[in-house]
Amino acid sequence: MLQFEQELWDKQIQYIAGIDEVGRGCLFGDVVAAAVILPIGLVIEGINDSKKLSEKKRDLLYDIIRDQALAIGVGIVDCITVDQINIKQAARLAMRQALEQLTIQPEYLLVDAEKVDSSIPQKAIIHGDALSQSIAAASIIAKVTRDRMCLEWDRQHPVYGIALHKGYATKLHRERILMHGPSALHRLTFLKKLLNLQQELF
Repeated sequence: MLQFEQELWDKQIQYIAGIDEVGRGCLFGDVVAAAVILPIGLVIEGINDSKKLSEKKRDLLYDIIRDQALAIGVGIVDCITVDQINIKQAARLAMRQALEQLTIQPEYLLVDAEKVDSSIPQKAIIHGDALSQSIAAASIIAKVTRDRMCLEWDRQHPVYGIALHKGYATKLHRERILMHGPSALHRLTFLKKLLNLQQELF
């Protein structure tokens, strides 16, 4: 998990920011990105792609990362903006926001399969959240942040089961949308096929 970081450390590059986002494929809610700079040589046991970890493990690692990181930035782009500029651009915007929130200027960016709008040298790594500790740390910060937002959204919009599926297109979520219609936090551009099907059925 430190191969990419080690290559940069060997070149005397100290501040490496791992960047990742979550919520790209959701029908509901904001897309959230995080940028994390970890100390040289730090090894966090058990860290991995946030999707491969249990909620309990993610929460534990979230606290460790918050405690050990040199700097953490979080970017959030709402569902209205997602509909306006498309999800790819919204994810990139959230990543740039996360980068701008860092209190330390990174010298290099390791990004999960994406390019960030920045003049800072960067490398896009496919499946980076499973290959780079820095990206995995960002993945965990972003995932836990968004999951906790989902709990609040569930209280605001209890009929959709957001706390269970986190806004993804599960069978339950699709059924609840057809039953109750979309909320103000649903991404309408993502719902076109589903809502068109409803019109055809009724």
